[in-house]
This record gives sequence, C-alpha cells and structure tokens, in this order.
Amino acid sequence: MFQLGKTIVSEDILEKDFVCNLSACHGACCVDGDAGAPLSEAETKILEDIYDKVKPFLRPEGIAAIEAQGTWVVGTDGTLETPLIDEKDCAYVIFDGKTALCGIEQAYNQGEVSWKKPVSCHLYPIRIKEFSEFSAVNYDRWDICDPACSLGAELEVPVYKFVKEALVRKFGSEWYAELEKVAEDLKK
Repeated sequence: MFQLGKTIVSEDILEKDFVCNLSACHGACCVDGDAGAPLSEAETKILEDIYDKVKPFLRPEGIAAIEAQGTWVVGTDGTLETPLIDEKDCAYVIFDGKTALCGIEQAYNQGEVSWKKPVSCHLYPIRIKEFSEFSAVNYDRWDICDPACSLGAELEVPVYKFVKEALVRKFGSEWYAELEKVAEDLKK
C-alpha cells in the first residue's frame, strides 16, 4: 500500500494484469453477485435525471424492477446501489446475445445521455472504499474474472492501465500521472 494524495492505493493495481474478456465471461459481473453496483449520492441524482432517456434501452424486466424499486436503492449494508432484477441481474443490464452489457452505457454510446455509467462499474476490478480522511483504492479479485486476468497477463496490461479512463474520471489526470510515476519507480 502507498499513499497518493488523499488515497491509499494497493500495489496490486500496479502489479496485477487485467483486460476484460467479454467473449469468455459474458459480462458476468453485471448479473452475478448479491448486490447492485455501488453508487455515490451524486450518482443517484444522475440516475433519477437520466432514467427517461435510458429507459428505451432497457429490458422490460429491468424497467419493471426500476419502476417498483426506484432508479437506485439502499442495500442491506446501507450503501447506495443499483436495483436488481429478482436479486440477481442489475436492473440496467441488457444483452447482446448472451453477453451482458450496460443499458446506461448504450444510451451514452448513442448520444442520448452524457454520463457513461456508475464510476464503480467503470473502475472494475478496482473498488473504492471511502473513509472520512481518505479513499482506499483496492484490486477486487473475483473468480469470474479469471479470463480477464489471463488476457491481461497475455497482453501485459496492468489493472491501472486497463482502467485509466475511469481512474482519471474519479481522481483526475494529475492523480493518474502521479500513479504512473509510482508504477515506473516500482519497475526499477
């Protein structure tokens, strides 16, 4: 672990390799697990504001879940998160064949909304834990992502490079530049 500004960062994000391999996992992270995607309070407002523009991209069961539960929910542990369909799929998930994709991101790609998706999804496999004085930046190892670890190793892409856009979105370009310096120093 090392400190970078107001973050405590796991060295795993520099040392482990990762590249999503949707052809192998089929987006299992969007349909497996026991909770929705973590959200910030600001993101709950965004979801409320963009829902009408995202709705046409969603599956009927996703729309039903959102209209029954809301555009976001409070999870069992008190965190804000996306609602689920039958306690499984994220309500915002859509499918291309058997591959799960994000309906919000689809609306973004089509120019309907200017928000790509929750930053927690964009950052994955990095998870952020907010504390009063700092944010912990950790690598989240999940066995459904074994194909992504293998592909990352084959392509020699460390986690922090794979999620560069999301890290810049979350912490800014100066923070990311500092992270790159730390990574370079660790290689020496």
